[in-house]
Amino acid sequence: MTKAPVYQNTLDLIGNTPMVLLKGPSEAAGCEIWGKCEFANPGQSVKDRAALWIIRDAERSGALKPGGTIVEGTAGNTGIGIALVANALGYKTIIVMPETQSREKMDTLRALQAELVLVPAAPFSNPGHFVHTSRRLAEETEGAIWANQFDNTANRKAHIESTAPEIWAQMDGRLDGFTCAAGTGGTLAGVGLGLKAFDEGITIALTDPYGAALYNYYAHGELKAEGSSVAEGIGQGRITANLDGAPIDTQFRMSDEEGLEWVRRLLAEEGLALGLSSGINVAGAVALGRKLVAQGKKDARVATILCDTGLRYLSTLYNKAWLEAKGLPVFPWLA
Repeated sequence: MTKAPVYQNTLDLIGNTPMVLLKGPSEAAGCEIWGKCEFANPGQSVKDRAALWIIRDAERSGALKPGGTIVEGTAGNTGIGIALVANALGYKTIIVMPETQSREKMDTLRALQAELVLVPAAPFSNPGHFVHTSRRLAEETEGAIWANQFDNTANRKAHIESTAPEIWAQMDGRLDGFTCAAGTGGTLAGVGLGLKAFDEGITIALTDPYGAALYNYYAHGELKAEGSSVAEGIGQGRITANLDGAPIDTQFRMSDEEGLEWVRRLLAEEGLALGLSSGINVAGAVALGRKLVAQGKKDARVATILCDTGLRYLSTLYNKAWLEAKGLPVFPWLA
């Protein structure tokens, strides 16, 4: 029997998440599709890593002083990660979030001692956008720093230094492709750069939801958005500092319906309750797997990120009335 790890510090619980072979997606792709279980982090999402690296970086630089405050604009998961890390290190947290995000994220942030500021959803060009609002709040709050997850490359560094080496070791140094969606771009760029350092031949793919502009950027060199998505925390309309220089070899665009089909199947067939960003990532991994198989890599292995738990979306993705209002298919057991 393998001994489970033992830690002396709660922050050491961040990272070293398991990987799991996804049966349905592997059958659909014709090759192995693996999911990195980021919902196993203390804050139940991949964003715990960025939170820890951003805060430690601010401490090292001297920007964050004992008893200080961390301010951030987030779709929710980064805020949850920051609140937990801040609690462990004795800092206060102020989180600015669009009021369109799930009720579960709002309730969680309040439960974790964060001061929550809700703002109307707005385009990035609007001064009222949650990112700009959080920056102003940080400037106005004594002893505060702005985490700036979109353009603070400590975010990307978290995945270069932790997520990518973990995946490489867990795959025993045999991996053909990696894909995920981009919100800040930290995970996609960081894992991509980290894996390329081990093997330049690994194919790194963007999986973009509709409503984001990156698919067209990497496919045609133009930031152009088409359609829309209800997915939280992914989709980007600009090249953030974290995305700058990301080693993207190919790109896919996935609809909410395609992502929801994998959310449904992974729950019904494999017992994994995931959010829509994970479903979109898995849809992209299947597409990448099929592409690699078509190129002659019959035994290809593809990894993706299972971003967070589906239990964070009980009022949205797992709610019949909400799905119907959005014109999305309702899971059979909810109907």
